[in-house]
Amino acid sequence: MLEPAERLLFGERPRGRFPERVRIAIEDQQANSEVLIAWMQFIVVLVFGALYVAAPKAFSEDVDFAPVPWVLGGFISFSIIRLLLIRRGFQPRWFLALAVIADTALLMALIWSFHLQYEQPAAFYLKAPTLLYVFIFIALRSLRFDPTFVLLAGACAAFGWLALLGYSVWSDEGGDMITRDFVEYVQANKILIGAEFDKVISITVTTLILAVSIVRARRLMIRSVSEQAAVRDLSRFFAPEVAQAITDSDKRIQPGTGEARTAGVLMCDIGGFTSMAVAMSPNDLIALLTEYESRLVPVIRRNGGSVDKFLGDGIMATFGAVLPTETFAADSMRAVEDLMDTAEAWRREREASGLEPVDIRFAVAVGPVVFGAVGDVSRLEYTVIGEPVNIAAKLEKHAKAENCRGLTTAASLTLGEAQGYRPKVSLDQRRARPVDGLENPVDIVAFSA
Repeated sequence: MLEPAERLLFGERPRGRFPERVRIAIEDQQANSEVLIAWMQFIVVLVFGALYVAAPKAFSEDVDFAPVPWVLGGFISFSIIRLLLIRRGFQPRWFLALAVIADTALLMALIWSFHLQYEQPAAFYLKAPTLLYVFIFIALRSLRFDPTFVLLAGACAAFGWLALLGYSVWSDEGGDMITRDFVEYVQANKILIGAEFDKVISITVTTLILAVSIVRARRLMIRSVSEQAAVRDLSRFFAPEVAQAITDSDKRIQPGTGEARTAGVLMCDIGGFTSMAVAMSPNDLIALLTEYESRLVPVIRRNGGSVDKFLGDGIMATFGAVLPTETFAADSMRAVEDLMDTAEAWRREREASGLEPVDIRFAVAVGPVVFGAVGDVSRLEYTVIGEPVNIAAKLEKHAKAENCRGLTTAASLTLGEAQGYRPKVSLDQRRARPVDGLENPVDIVAFSA
């Protein structure tokens, strides 16, 4: 019974304990909000001070002590100190709570001092429009997305006004200041108890509404920050374009959904990796793969490619599959050239360091593919399926037989040149080559450094 009411009032409760990184992200946002609150409160106090200075003074010149400027000066000084401390990152909760209490206390003291400044009965300050500033201070606390401080500000304002009302009643020794006549209350320094309680009720209700709104907004913020963190994490396990496609999908992604594309498929592989892996320690093996991938992946992305998957020492990337482009073939050809340069530079670095050189082979094929989600509802994977995937994989294996580091098909090269590819390396056309795993001979093109 209580759960549906809570969900209706406050929104969906975050499920489980959210990760530490999400909590830190929320705290960072709250810290930034606290700086904004401090600035805005400082500006509000300055505006109030400017209005006081600009407004004509109705009090007698014979007044020996004018408390309003002193209280206002203290208010401004406190706002400056608070702003400096918060900007330096000093934001413990006890200090923030103390600041809320001090703001309200200073505002109430300022209102209380009016009857001394203007030499009027205490009931005089009950009509001061300065009370409206408490709504500004309560609203400012909502910027932190923490209902605690909104409730504290509202409670301080309500009790503060009740205290001022109590003082005005207490100071009326004759008891003739209290009235039940609204007209008399408006026109004279009279106390209408009901009107003052209306103000307290308005403060209380406004505070409660804001607190409920903040709880709802905070829960939405937690979900939003959690989803943003999830998107960043997805981008580490998927190509960023795939992660974005997942998060931007209008409908829940289901297995068996796909889209037809014409795209390029690139395969990368380290030659002789199996024998290398046997002779290496686990840490050295993972370190080698990490460096290999960290060097090649940025080159692929720079040329418009998206990494589809890592296959041990292999990398499968696509061009124009995740995000359709008009230059997918040209982009994939340029990527092979840049990857060959990167691989050669890495090989020379390892040789110069006395390490075993690494030879990397590349192959590209373009053509119709299907891009979509495969798997079941509990485990999905975005990938491409089609003949170019098979051809690229077979060509990469065949590159060793052709004694070259990069291969593509003649048809893929022709399409790449039609899309603007201009070779920067020598290309060797090799006709009707038998390739293991392919039924018919293939016209291939070898990239030569």
